[in-house]
Amino acid sequence: MDRIGQDIRALRKARGMTIADCAAALDRSIGWLSQVERGLTTPSVHDLGQIARLFDLGISFFFRSANRDPREQGLIVRAADRSAIGSAETGLAEELLSPGLTGSFEMIRSVFAAHARSQGQRDAVGVEHGGMLIAGRLILTIGTRSFDLEPGDSFQFGGQPYGWENPGSIPAEVVWIISPPVY
Repeated sequence: MDRIGQDIRALRKARGMTIADCAAALDRSIGWLSQVERGLTTPSVHDLGQIARLFDLGISFFFRSANRDPREQGLIVRAADRSAIGSAETGLAEELLSPGLTGSFEMIRSVFAAHARSQGQRDAVGVEHGGMLIAGRLILTIGTRSFDLEPGDSFQFGGQPYGWENPGSIPAEVVWIISPPVY
C-alpha cells in the first residue's frame, strides 16, 4: 500500500494539484488523503477507481506487479504488467515502463498511430524530455524547429513546447524519458 500512496502523491504533484484540490475533487477529507499518501490508510477499490479517473488512468495502474515476486516490486516491470496510460483514440498509446513515479524520472513507451499528429504543442516548462525512436518515422517539433526522426535517432530537450506527427503508414514507437515524472 505504501507504493499506491506514493504513486497517488506523485500523480497529484505532477499535475500541480494541492492535497486540498485533490481531496475536494474526490469528495474526501484532506486528512484521509494525507493518510493514503503516507501509506497509513488503505483506500477502497471504489476510492482507487475515483482516483484513477481523476488522473485519467485505469484502476489497474495501481495494481501493476501486485502478483510478482516481492523482491521485484518497485524495481522491475515485466512486459505483462505495464500500465496503459492515455488512449489510442488520440493516435497516441502509451505504457508506463517505470516501476513507480517517485524517482527523479519516468520511462514511457509511446506508440504513435500512422498519420496521427498532436493537437498543437504541449507545454514542457520545468520538464526535461529525452528518448529514442525504435520503429517507424516521427516528426518532432521542439519550439519552432522540426526534426524528421528515423529508427535509432534520439533526442533530448527541456523547457520548450513540443509537438509530433507520424507521417508514415506504420506506427512509430519511442522509448521516452521524462524528468521529473509527469504521469
